[in-house]
Amino acid sequence: MTAGLYAARARMKAVLVERMGFGGQLLTYERVDNYPGFPEGVGAFGLSELISAQALRFGLQTRNADVLGLDVNGPVKTVRLADGTIQARTLVIASGASPHKLGIKGEIELTGRGVSYCAVCDAPFYRGQDVAVVGGGDTAVEEAIYLTKFANRVYLIHRRDKLRATPIICEKAFRNEKLQFVLSTIVTEVQGGDGGVESLVLQDRKTGGTSRLPVAGVFMFVGIRPNCDFLPPEIQRDECGFICTDKEMATSVPGVFAAGDVRVKALRQIVTAVGDGATAAFNAGKYVENNFH
Repeated sequence: MTAGLYAARARMKAVLVERMGFGGQLLTYERVDNYPGFPEGVGAFGLSELISAQALRFGLQTRNADVLGLDVNGPVKTVRLADGTIQARTLVIASGASPHKLGIKGEIELTGRGVSYCAVCDAPFYRGQDVAVVGGGDTAVEEAIYLTKFANRVYLIHRRDKLRATPIICEKAFRNEKLQFVLSTIVTEVQGGDGGVESLVLQDRKTGGTSRLPVAGVFMFVGIRPNCDFLPPEIQRDECGFICTDKEMATSVPGVFAAGDVRVKALRQIVTAVGDGATAAFNAGKYVENNFH
């Protein structure tokens, strides 16, 4: 959205192709506390609406569609959609990332019936019940804290003996009496039936012993993967599939830029995505000026 805002404000003829709602992963959260300018925090949906309204005010065109592929060879790039094509002199890829699957027995079968990847979406279903969160990073701990507003007890299961989340988030978690930490432990199976998730099979990484943890739901936060299935091989990516860029957000293909969670970077946050989007749009504009005017 920020790339679109900057492109439209620079009077470029730009179109934002969005598969779902404006905001991407932002829409899976309830509130944002670390975005500058909102000392009391801001609702995630509200922030998304503010940014999109600002972009639209400058005349950004939008289109809801699935991108099936890109043709990036030559001066004019082609975006292939399910219902046609769009041709452009420059592209900014800001397709974001999606949650990793744990890859254990029962996970796929019970997704939507107790296995979830979005606490904000599904937490209200577990009022007064016991649930588990798998992961130890910022997202996992923050989502576990959020779940305590609804659940009776939240088990935070992490494979290491120490959480990876930033200290300030950990401190908040440790003060929460509804949170119980299950460290040095992995989930090997999600058990349940037609009624949904019933329990998890756990394995202690130090002793090798196994146990069963009764829960009504489990939330997986074990990393992300880039949304890059539509990209051609000409666009260089790292071993995890994230797009490689330089400091100007330029990819290995002239005229193609990338911004946000989809690219290789150290910190994936809203504030860094916004900066990436502005940088990518600015340099995309320079590319058009230098090559087509």
